[in-house]
Amino acid sequence: MTDRTPTRTKNLDRYGNDALPWSRAHDELVKGTAGWEVFLGTVGPEGRPHVAGVGAAWLDGDLYFTSSLAARKARNLAANPACTIAVKLAGIDLTFFGTAARMGDAATLEKLAGIYREGGWPAEGAGDALTAPFSAPSAGPPPWHVFRFTSDTVVGVATAEPNGATRWEFAG
Repeated sequence: MTDRTPTRTKNLDRYGNDALPWSRAHDELVKGTAGWEVFLGTVGPEGRPHVAGVGAAWLDGDLYFTSSLAARKARNLAANPACTIAVKLAGIDLTFFGTAARMGDAATLEKLAGIYREGGWPAEGAGDALTAPFSAPSAGPPPWHVFRFTSDTVVGVATAEPNGATRWEFAG
């Protein structure tokens, strides 16, 4: 997959600001993960919402994140892959809507491990997952499996000028 272009843009701003260009969000995403605040929202089998902070990486137009398969978020995604990701970036907050699926492609895992290493986490590929000497205190022991999040809709709200709010839709 390569970075995608929105197929539809809708200005959500109620104060007369122009629609935000996707390039503003995209440019922040490709800068890297250092300093990102990222939250994944899933729904459990009983319909109860669940939100967890995750370490995410942007690669070729998709977000990726890790999880132990025993974690609530991974169990929720196994039952229902629909989810959201919220990311606070420099000058813009983004909410992604889409689905997440576990992946284990060795070449992609190595690229992601490199992105994580650039951000300060010494991740390495280990079979169909990642490993490292440490992770978040709540992550549990390695290995940590990788999920590819594919978005169909993104909402951006500017937190710096030029202000605005926009929804971008993407084809499958």
